[in-house]
Amino acid sequence: MTLRRLFYAYLLVLHGVAAALAWHIARGSVWGLLGLEAGLAVSVAVGAWLIDRLLRAHALVRESAQLLEESDYTTRFLPTGQIEIDRLIAIYNRMADALRAERVRVREQHHFLQSLLEVSPSGAVILDHDARVDFVNPAAARLLGPDVRPGLPAHAEGSVLHDVIDAVATAPSALVTLPGGRRAKASRGTFMDRGFSRTFLLIEELTEELRQAEKAAYEKLIRMLSHEVNNSVAASNSLLGSCLVLAEQLPGEARSDLEGALHVVMNRTSQLGAFMKAFADVVRLPEPTLAPCNLHDLLNHLRRLMAAEADRRRIALVMELEPVPPVDLDRTLMEQALVNILKNAIEAVDHDGRVVVRTGISGAQPFLQVEDSGPGLAPEVRAHLFTPFFSTKESGQGIGLTLVQEILTRHGLAFTLDGPDGGPTRFTIWFGSH
Repeated sequence: MTLRRLFYAYLLVLHGVAAALAWHIARGSVWGLLGLEAGLAVSVAVGAWLIDRLLRAHALVRESAQLLEESDYTTRFLPTGQIEIDRLIAIYNRMADALRAERVRVREQHHFLQSLLEVSPSGAVILDHDARVDFVNPAAARLLGPDVRPGLPAHAEGSVLHDVIDAVATAPSALVTLPGGRRAKASRGTFMDRGFSRTFLLIEELTEELRQAEKAAYEKLIRMLSHEVNNSVAASNSLLGSCLVLAEQLPGEARSDLEGALHVVMNRTSQLGAFMKAFADVVRLPEPTLAPCNLHDLLNHLRRLMAAEADRRRIALVMELEPVPPVDLDRTLMEQALVNILKNAIEAVDHDGRVVVRTGISGAQPFLQVEDSGPGLAPEVRAHLFTPFFSTKESGQGIGLTLVQEILTRHGLAFTLDGPDGGPTRFTIWFGSH
């Protein structure tokens, strides 16, 4: 039973008892009885009026509580003419105005931050209280790959996000290697959300910045070494040539031995000069002259070029070429890059395997992919992809992938090199259509 009904029931019972007593007392006098009954009627009316005024405040509180529970801050109460109730109404209306303004401010701020994260070039990942991914902005999805999505456990074994979190577990920031050999700075922080601490990750790609810094360093080193070695080789060859002339004055057997030794030394100095020229070619790489190119023609030419080496190692060189439109590139430079990519793929397989060359279109974008059945990329190797002078081969110079990276970057092409430990390894190049 509501409070209003309780009040009215109490009022009726009280005045009913009073009416019975009045009738009992004044039953001998009609006018006296009528007077008492009239007084009781007036008392009931006054009591009902007072109860109604009293319960208006109660109704106001009840309706206000319901509106607040429903988060309705737009409804306003009008003054009633009662001082106490009007004071409550004024307080509620001011409170509703303040709450509504605060909600609008919070929503606008949330929308601003959401928009900022959506267009930010830095990746942002927010975890929930259960260490699951709650939010991934487009930059983070691009850097970490499509597998990192809301709902994914942050510590899922084998995921890129797991590796990033491990890298920043003991430090606020760290350099990490992402799929495709890209490098980034990962930072970890926390913020308070409704009284609880939550974790966020910021990932800033530094691939181009690090590449430029490394390029400046190795260009300076190569120029210095090339200058010193070429000068030394030229002087040495000149002296060795003079020695060959002098050797002609020696007796037969001694002359033959000396000439043989001098030719060995001259051959080694020539090889040293060729070795330095390979490094210098990376520094002196020309800017690409772009022209429409048929990828299939280029790849069929490269297949004929690499067929002998593949056959010697008993490696199947498979072409899976789907139709693609002509692409803008410098054919000479791109051929140089693709020769290095195919050579690396064949050497990774070593013997009795396969190298697959694919073309196709994904998301309206032409791509070229070279996949080998080799052992894949070990974590320690993946961390140093495209690092100048780094090589896993005993006689490797570590300039092949550096040259490939430089050529593709000058073309403005996106590319990835990735593969799990155990294979396969895939080198993918994305082209803009002509």
